[in-house]
Amino acid sequence: MTSEIILFVNPTAGRGRGARAALPASRVLRNAGYRVRTVLGADADDAAARLRAALAEGPAAVLAVGGDGLAGLALQALAGTGTPLGLIAVGTGNDFARTLGLPVRDPAAAARLAVRLLQGPGPRPLDLGQVGERWFGTVLACGFDSRVNDRGNRMRLPAGRFKYDLAIVAELAAFRPVPFKLTLDDGPVMALDATLIAVGNGTSYGGGLRMCAEARLDDGLFDVAVVGGVSRAELVRVFPRVYRGTHLSHPAVTVHRARTVTVEAPDTTGYADGEPLGVLPLTARCVPGAVLMLAP
Repeated sequence: MTSEIILFVNPTAGRGRGARAALPASRVLRNAGYRVRTVLGADADDAAARLRAALAEGPAAVLAVGGDGLAGLALQALAGTGTPLGLIAVGTGNDFARTLGLPVRDPAAAARLAVRLLQGPGPRPLDLGQVGERWFGTVLACGFDSRVNDRGNRMRLPAGRFKYDLAIVAELAAFRPVPFKLTLDDGPVMALDATLIAVGNGTSYGGGLRMCAEARLDDGLFDVAVVGGVSRAELVRVFPRVYRGTHLSHPAVTVHRARTVTVEAPDTTGYADGEPLGVLPLTARCVPGAVLMLAP
């Protein structure tokens, strides 16, 4: 272990905030006596390969400078390694950082907190979800929300979050409940028509949608939120409550807890940490203490 900290940077996060955020974060770390190395790549695969190579030198920690996508990329390299991960959250959604109670869009404050934790109580072992070889920290989403993601990703204009707002409107116009099959641990296969199923390691996704508002990152279990088949009008009425987490009391919403979850549905993609995992069926397992996080 050295006194070197790696800044794993997405220079395009938050329309360029990633590149700008690396400077104040680096300044804080150097003032605290750490050597700083910046790692970035030409694309996601190149960046991940460079990060794995840098980990071989035993850094004190890695700080991911970007949004949920970059945090997810860092998890692929750091899960199970014992090297702590911190977040300098400057992306669009920043759901992983919000779940962890970390500063958002304040790189100097996030870096100061990371230093305090490294020099004081140390990192926390936290759970991760795993689908095949892929790790995720927040929520595996399937159904209406993943179809919004599919549509938004196909849209070239407008830029930023506004295109996802338009995608929501378009998907509402075509909305139909999805025929799911859901299996929890070793239980029976449940067939149900649902609006969406969210498998939560963390509480939120989509820039603050607290779909799994009571999920904990250290209990070894997923919170599985099932929104049953509701009308288009009811979905529009209830949707704003998701930002406060008060939708959980709605009669169409049920929450289960499980270590392993299998979700099946036709023509439906699963997304986790904002990135596509693949077409259902998918099986996710909760892995206790899979990553050491610099979080209070």
